[in-house]
Amino acid sequence: MNSDPLVVFTPSGKRGRFPVGTPVLTAARQLGVDLDSVCGGRGICSRCQITPGYGEFSKHGVTVRDGALTEWNTVEQRYKDKRGLTEGRRLGCQAQVQGDVVIDVPAESQVHKQVVRKRAEARDITLDPAVRLYTVQVAEPDMHDPTGDLERLRAALSAQHQVDGVTADLTMLQQMQPLLRKGGWTVTVAVHCGDAESPPRVVHIWPGQHDGTIYGLAVDLGSTTIAAHLCDLQTGAVLASSGLMNPQIRFGEDLMSRVSYAMMNDGGAAEMTRAVRAGMRDLFTQIAEEAGVDAGLIVDAVFVCNPVMHHLLLGIDPFELGQAPFALATNGALSLHSAELELNIHPAARVYLLPCIAGHVGADAAAVALSEAPDKSDDLVLVVDVGTNAEILLGNRDRVLACSSPTGPAFEGAQISAGQRAAPGAIERVEIDPESKVPRFKVIGSDLWSDDPRFADEIGTTGITGICGSGIIEMVAEMRVHGIVDAAGLIGGPEQTGTDRCFLDGRTYSYLVHDASDTGGPRITVTNRDIREIQMAKAALYSGARLLMDKFDVDAVDRVVLAGAFGAHISPKHAMVLGMIPDAPLDKVTSAGNAAGTGARIALLNHAARAEIEATVRAIHKIETAIEPRFQEHFVNASAMPNAVDPFPILNGLVSLPHVSFNTGGGGVGESGGRRRRRRA
Repeated sequence: MNSDPLVVFTPSGKRGRFPVGTPVLTAARQLGVDLDSVCGGRGICSRCQITPGYGEFSKHGVTVRDGALTEWNTVEQRYKDKRGLTEGRRLGCQAQVQGDVVIDVPAESQVHKQVVRKRAEARDITLDPAVRLYTVQVAEPDMHDPTGDLERLRAALSAQHQVDGVTADLTMLQQMQPLLRKGGWTVTVAVHCGDAESPPRVVHIWPGQHDGTIYGLAVDLGSTTIAAHLCDLQTGAVLASSGLMNPQIRFGEDLMSRVSYAMMNDGGAAEMTRAVRAGMRDLFTQIAEEAGVDAGLIVDAVFVCNPVMHHLLLGIDPFELGQAPFALATNGALSLHSAELELNIHPAARVYLLPCIAGHVGADAAAVALSEAPDKSDDLVLVVDVGTNAEILLGNRDRVLACSSPTGPAFEGAQISAGQRAAPGAIERVEIDPESKVPRFKVIGSDLWSDDPRFADEIGTTGITGICGSGIIEMVAEMRVHGIVDAAGLIGGPEQTGTDRCFLDGRTYSYLVHDASDTGGPRITVTNRDIREIQMAKAALYSGARLLMDKFDVDAVDRVVLAGAFGAHISPKHAMVLGMIPDAPLDKVTSAGNAAGTGARIALLNHAARAEIEATVRAIHKIETAIEPRFQEHFVNASAMPNAVDPFPILNGLVSLPHVSFNTGGGGVGESGGRRRRRRA
């Protein structure tokens, strides 16, 4: 047994054992991890920065102890003194492996930068922001009327703009008097209109007439990515959208891994809180610079997130979310000061967190409900926000049900042998020739198919690096359609499938997608373990939807809406071949893009929408899959592709799925061996 230390890289999930003394950069290169370096490992370029994680990582089966890497050295200290190095970071070329270790490769250290696809969707929103600008003429102080400056500012706002009961924080009181006098008693004030718990509040003052604008942020804090939209609160325009990987990924790719990390490591929850807040500050600096605005003029923000992210953002230990009955510290909406969350925007800015629905159905699902409004639909609509933890809504004007389903990170390329996050060079579209069984594909960064003569030249700078989530879904679905994998998820041998691209890989077969190993490039395959990971993820997703359909006593829905940045890139036909979603006409399966981000933007730009979603959430009924007896039955049936029991008549009218079974080596292509049946649990 190899006793060398185990090195696990996140977010790629790639791992391997290396002798003590191996530089982290060397380990990364041998595993094909995307870690940049141009100085030959001399500690000059700083592009190989990494962040080691310490403690118990149950997801990876690793406990990282102090001393897992060599001590900080003089090269790193020299670089830090000259250019600065973020606390906790190391240089991969200098840090050497001494023991088992989990290493995060931050976005800026990756050659192929993550493509965060959570763009702002086009949407008509009635502009009614929580923060407005008012120019007022304030009465000068008078010996005969000894009122304070704040009281006279309050009176001016009431008389001239009908804004009553305005107050101000201490920071505003400290600035107010000199600004009033500088403006000759004319000032422009930014006023937050308040909420049920607080009156209107002055958040900024300019002397005289201010001709500029103010800004707000709509933030979608996901377990994998953090995305933000910077909006002009005067016009509603989206000035910039940006995102980055959630730095908490090094503590675990899925939510329960992070809960486990908090439970098993003293101070683990606080460590993850610090990490996500630091990531948020980096993102806000980045997006303000991109838009060319002063981050100090961002005076309002709206956040949506799942319950675990919600608690870790707030500095609340998510322990209770790791065990039944999955109690939230609070499921109500929150209005906080930006300083309470250590954010680098206006110090008096307010931060509004949408309400959580219950348990593991969070504010992101509430935002999807605000964006897609199933409660206002005349037909029965299923809304699926596909991610590491899928949130599912089913409803119409009569009622709306919700549940969450732990799909895991497979849909985002994690735990897949050649899987990766969405980045230039990642395979994202696939077609397999029905006769030759040879695949052709598209990669992120090019619109050409791989069999186009111009393809190699166009991808010359990125190459072909792996398969992202949408690519693996299409790949497995195409393999199912063309008889390379059977309904039970087994890949056939070359005699059974009619292609030598299927090769023996240990005790099972794998399928060769692309091989550039003779030129130093990657050899990309789909293994039976990859198929299994996709089966488990899609079964969890379908079972949640099917459970909600049971509650409505229906076997079909009228419409399916795929939400989430990932959902926007899923092919409805391929998703249905896998059995990810219920059978439905393809023209009734639509994408809502980043619906959670859209919901956050609606709440940012329309103050009344906040009260609306709070009322809507109170009416949504949460179904807890963990205690539903039929969930496991649905899960077992949904492990087959598309399903062992549900018939999928609409899909069968579009696609002819071969009846093959590779369970015992029989049932070649064209044989009617039938689908492998599973015994029910």
